[in-house]
Amino acid sequence: MKIEGCVALVTGANRGLGEAFASALLAAGAAKVYAGARRPDSVRIAGVQPVKLDITNVDDIETAAAHCNDVTLLINNAAIAASGGFLGAEGAATTRAAFETNFYGTLEMCRGFAPVLKRNGGGAIVNMLSVLSWINRPTIAAYCASKSAAWSLTNGVRNELRVQGTLVVGVHAAFIDTDMAKGFQAPKSRPEEVVAQALRAIEAGAEEVLADERTRTVKAGLSFEQSPYLAVPV
Repeated sequence: MKIEGCVALVTGANRGLGEAFASALLAAGAAKVYAGARRPDSVRIAGVQPVKLDITNVDDIETAAAHCNDVTLLINNAAIAASGGFLGAEGAATTRAAFETNFYGTLEMCRGFAPVLKRNGGGAIVNMLSVLSWINRPTIAAYCASKSAAWSLTNGVRNELRVQGTLVVGVHAAFIDTDMAKGFQAPKSRPEEVVAQALRAIEAGAEEVLADERTRTVKAGLSFEQSPYLAVPV
């Protein structure tokens, strides 16, 4: 599908990668960009239409699907970071919180907007995933698990929506230079670089984006024994 002339909804569009997506879509000629955020007044991009949207709230999603009924491109960007391992005192609570947003929130967005996309000719969904879809670190174990589940969700939704002509793109990246990654000392991609790759994938009909060398290395290592790819620094 073409970005020019599309009608897009970006979740978590009030900062970071979501803000970069919304700005790039406008610059690429999108006819309309809905900017979803828990607080619509926090959206700072001129030219978008702010939408109240907490992806953990099914009522918000249903209202957004009814209001944004012309959407042809859904960008599932909203996510939360979750630090800590599984076995600590807060391990279970942290994991539930990560899954509530990063997995179930994305699932409900796909469920809510699949009929909208079908009515509008198929369109596309982009799910923001991570290099951590494929590895796990004790310091961010819950987040890693939620992104692994979101990767599986993306693959499953793609299979279900293929019949209605909806492209489903999974975008994997290592650290991106946003507030979510500010506590990590590691090479980081610019949000604009990741967004540009995602938009090119949509127009090319590609189903997966590996946004940086670290992500490509880890994905390639999935065919090896565990030790080679687990040793790759992220």
